[in-house]
Amino acid sequence: MIEFWSYKKEYNKYNKQILNIVDKTLKKGSVFFSTELDNFEKNFIKKYRARYGIAVGSGTEALTIAIKSLGIKTGDEIITAANTAIPTITAIVNAGAKPKLIDIGEDYLIDVNKIQKEITSKTKAIIPVHLYGQTCEMDEIIKIAKKNKIQVIEDCAQSQGSFYKKKYAGTIGKLGCFSFYPTKILGAYGDGGFILTDDFKTYKKIKRLRFYGIETEENNKYKNKYYSFENGYNSRLDEVQASILNFKLKKVDSFVKKRRNLAKIYIKELSSINLILPKENNYNKHVYHLFTVRHSKRDKIVKNLLKYKINTRIIYPYPIHIMKGYKKFINNKNRLNNSLKKSKEIFCLPLYPELSVRDIKYICKTLKRVISQI
Repeated sequence: MIEFWSYKKEYNKYNKQILNIVDKTLKKGSVFFSTELDNFEKNFIKKYRARYGIAVGSGTEALTIAIKSLGIKTGDEIITAANTAIPTITAIVNAGAKPKLIDIGEDYLIDVNKIQKEITSKTKAIIPVHLYGQTCEMDEIIKIAKKNKIQVIEDCAQSQGSFYKKKYAGTIGKLGCFSFYPTKILGAYGDGGFILTDDFKTYKKIKRLRFYGIETEENNKYKNKYYSFENGYNSRLDEVQASILNFKLKKVDSFVKKRRNLAKIYIKELSSINLILPKENNYNKHVYHLFTVRHSKRDKIVKNLLKYKINTRIIYPYPIHIMKGYKKFINNKNRLNNSLKKSKEIFCLPLYPELSVRDIKYICKTLKRVISQI
């Protein structure tokens, strides 16, 4: 069986190093907010060329804290893509705001040409979702944000390491939010997230918010005195996960390189058949968190591939605006037709660093056979 994703091969490859790292970390006697977290935060910030940043408990919490740091209140609106993952919307709603969904383009990213007309006096931020490993058209988004005096929070859960015009995803807007869910480009063996920013005042705010609103800066008289300045959250990345992520951060460029190489094989092998393949926009570097394709007979293809022991995923089968949990928040459903259409045709082929060239070629060969028979 070719799994759609599995951490087992990676773990087997680095088993000794990871167990040694975990053992050393636990023997230090600190579980939270110690040297492993400090080192990881410093290394992550340095690698992605940001000024400040903090690690948090998950990608969802990264978005929630980022939203709250901007002073967004109940009833305020936040613009984002209609085909995003549920956590993007969860963060908006849990922060007290209302999501305003925008339809997508042929690259599955938010259609920047449709943003301006959805902005109202209640709109306070845009969350561009860098979906599948590719960044949105950020120049235009930043231009729109400045024109309307609203902020930009980048959702980079699927795009760590991707470039937009030589700038890393997550360093272009006011804040950049990342996920370390195990399937991600840089995955933990648990959960975790990160927030980047170049603004010192915002950095201090998000650092307080992740820990109950408690001040932890050295020059504050309330430092570590269990005194809350504002209502916050319990959003901690523990020392063990920080140590593992710090180890894997050194290898993340090689992970991206392997993903891109495997994607090239897919594109070469599948370019001659009736299948819509992903395209890399000329302004960015795609990291291929997911290899998403389209076909009008998607369901039959997915079912038949499983017969050949090839697992696929549909990411995502339902746009946000048709989900029961969020219908009441959305009032522009009739303008999201492209998101709905593509959700009925997309599916993702297996792609992660531990897959071999042989695996990819077997998938391609089988997929060609399946499509020729439907």
